[in-house]
Amino acid sequence: MLSRTADHLFWMARYTERAENTARMLDVHVQSALLPQGAEAMQLGWRGLLGISELTSAYTERFGTIDADKVLDFMVCDTGNPSSIQSCLRAARENARAVRGAITTEVWETVNQTWLESQRLLTKGLCGQDPAQFFEWVKYRSHLSRGVTSGTMLQDEAYHFLRIGTFLERADNTARLLDVKFHALQSDFYGSSGGRLQEHDFYHWSGVLRSVSGFEVYRKVYRDVITPERVAGLLILRPDMPRSLTACMTAVNNHLQAVANPQSRETLRRAGMLNAQLQFGRLDDIMATGLHAYLTHFLERINDLGVGISQDFLAA
Repeated sequence: MLSRTADHLFWMARYTERAENTARMLDVHVQSALLPQGAEAMQLGWRGLLGISELTSAYTERFGTIDADKVLDFMVCDTGNPSSIQSCLRAARENARAVRGAITTEVWETVNQTWLESQRLLTKGLCGQDPAQFFEWVKYRSHLSRGVTSGTMLQDEAYHFLRIGTFLERADNTARLLDVKFHALQSDFYGSSGGRLQEHDFYHWSGVLRSVSGFEVYRKVYRDVITPERVAGLLILRPDMPRSLTACMTAVNNHLQAVANPQSRETLRRAGMLNAQLQFGRLDDIMATGLHAYLTHFLERINDLGVGISQDFLAA
């Protein structure tokens, strides 16, 4: 496969996943903003939301103070923001169009229709009138795209690069979500203060779980009250949790092995080491070093892995 084709497929999947992840975070935050809380707490929540996607500086340069409506517009339909939902859907469509011959008709029509329909919905003002409905639509279209890909494409190199992009983006998002929610909200873990974990409001932790479709999974696994430790364990180490770091890195490692070439040995080694450390890791050890430090290091390794994949397989 040409490296340029692999590059377009990889980024088509990443942008689709990024649009869904942004919709998930915004949906939960918009709903939690309706709960009784002070103006300062609400502003901190919106700032944390920008921090997850590393958009705080870009936002403040353009708008200055944090305003809920402006943040929502910035992260949904601002085409000047490359990480907005609209920008991601457009980028996914353009990458799909560039490799029209490498994907099935069903995949192309799904991605193309998502972009066209998103323009129509935003023009009608659906995001302002009913944000929850728009975010559900974005999540549904992302699910549809992955389902059509798995159900219609030959599981060759093109398919593997799509899946690598999907799970690499998902691992990055889950780690960022955990880091911001646990660290920025001053939830000090064992490694940072030596004290016990502080209990947080039920709605906060349930919101974190709902943003990764983990609330019902948590109830099924633990059948008990929601605690920060268990949330971290579920989203980091559970191999059967679809959006956990372990599940994502296992998928990335498997698909990388399927497209391995002579120059990708170092990238495969890094992916394998990261996957093994997650599979055999213990939550107590993670907490002992500090969750923020652990997640920061994980994000650095994910970034290095992405660079390695680009150098070994994708277009310059």
